[in-house]
Amino acid sequence: MLPWTIVALLLLHYVALSLGQYELCKSLVSTDDGSVWEHYACQPKTASMKDNMRIKVDPPGITCGNPPERFCTLENPYMCSDECDASNPDLAHPPQLMQDQERTGLLTYWQTVTWSRYPEPLLANISMAWNKSLELSDDIQITFEYGRPTVMALDKSTDYGRTWQPYQYYADDCLDAFNLPAKHVRDLSPANITRVICTEQYSRWVGSKSEKNVKFEVRARFAVFAGPRLQNMDSLYTRMESMKGLRDFFTFTNLRLRLLRPALGGTYVQRDNLLKYFYAISNIEVPARCKCNLHASQCLLQDGNLQCQCEHNTTGPDCQRCKKGFKAKSWKAGSYLPVPNGSPNTCAIAGSPSGSNCECYGHSNRCSYIDYLNIVTCVSCKHNTRGQNCQHCRLGYFRNASAELDDESVCVECNCNQLGSVHDRCNSTGFCQCKEGATGPKCDDCFPGYYWKQGCYPDMCDEELLLCQNGGTCYQGQRCVCPPEFKGVLCQQSRCEDGQDCNAAPPLQTPAVPLLICSLLFHHLLLLLATLTSH
Repeated sequence: MLPWTIVALLLLHYVALSLGQYELCKSLVSTDDGSVWEHYACQPKTASMKDNMRIKVDPPGITCGNPPERFCTLENPYMCSDECDASNPDLAHPPQLMQDQERTGLLTYWQTVTWSRYPEPLLANISMAWNKSLELSDDIQITFEYGRPTVMALDKSTDYGRTWQPYQYYADDCLDAFNLPAKHVRDLSPANITRVICTEQYSRWVGSKSEKNVKFEVRARFAVFAGPRLQNMDSLYTRMESMKGLRDFFTFTNLRLRLLRPALGGTYVQRDNLLKYFYAISNIEVPARCKCNLHASQCLLQDGNLQCQCEHNTTGPDCQRCKKGFKAKSWKAGSYLPVPNGSPNTCAIAGSPSGSNCECYGHSNRCSYIDYLNIVTCVSCKHNTRGQNCQHCRLGYFRNASAELDDESVCVECNCNQLGSVHDRCNSTGFCQCKEGATGPKCDDCFPGYYWKQGCYPDMCDEELLLCQNGGTCYQGQRCVCPPEFKGVLCQQSRCEDGQDCNAAPPLQTPAVPLLICSLLFHHLLLLLATLTSH
């Protein structure tokens, strides 16, 4: 019977071979017409991304040593003779020690300040950046010294840190910390393998110095499709193509650890000795490969950044577009299917039969021949493009200067303000044509001397020009607020007649209408008396 160590090595070797598929982009094969290149879907080998990781911790001042500080451990909570001092290389614990190789054999680690400000939370963020899209190929592993956190979260970003989403939560009590039930990855099924879970597996205090690691389990998720020993990788790669969101789940550009509560030693916080509570990390392992959309088998460091060595007539940091002159059809990522070599989805040269002799920059899959003009034109241009080659933008859109012609986002909507602009079209830089008084790229603002009210209208008054007279004040450029004794649009008219005392009570006047009624009644009474007298 083979020793367990040899068995383990053989298993690792087998797994490495299983994960090593799709490492060849092309090979020279012999045909009746001679040797030709045969192309395949391909991807770079798995590598440790620790060396290329750009690491940052925050908030400022969370790293211990400035000023120097004493600390103790949970195993020896009252032997607080250890010191962190940023000015002494032997006592400093800077962030770069999370990614060093421990070549000297001495354990090195990053460490935070102690929890001396309790009950204020002791929070620390560790951000990891690569300036490149990557795909996880094995477990992420973080090694903590002096106890694993009781509460933490792992986040990922796919847009270089602009937005974040949770990857996994960790807590000694998931319901209390995140209002989530505790789960293991083994509890997941193929249908919900991309669910964000909270696990208690790595957060409970075990009192053992050997229990240092916290994992984000990738291999266990692969095993749901490929079997417990990953012996059926073809099944995994088939699922990568057929299951929406599966490949994206393992894709990231940045990672972030949010450390929310330090190890407590299995008890409540003991306020009489806060020097034993802190975070310390000695190592972060991120096994991954460059995301090259199955168009490259190598990813090299160039000018300080990882760069796919693109094949199949593709280009870009992730081989995410066709080369110039090879845009006869829409760019597509390579495909794992059919296994074991996949489909390269090579970009075709412009003018080739696959492009119907017409360049549409990937915005149309059909062309039409117009007989009387003797031209071939693209049909049903997509992505808000138009023109014979889908090279122009539709009315109401303008060209995104930072995007190439084959980019789906090459045309950007003008978004002209309907009330402030003449029409919904804009010029080549995105500026709309404004109505009188309106200004701004989208005509949604007014020039000085105008005010906005469902469009721009000239000001009725102006404090600087003092158009309001007789002490009137201009209200929002729209009307004059007059003193009590003046009236008019500009307060130009006195409420009092010339020479009249405005403060005197006005004379009593009999209303004109009752006087008229009385006069008519008196006239009728006289006629009645005259009639009676004559009889």
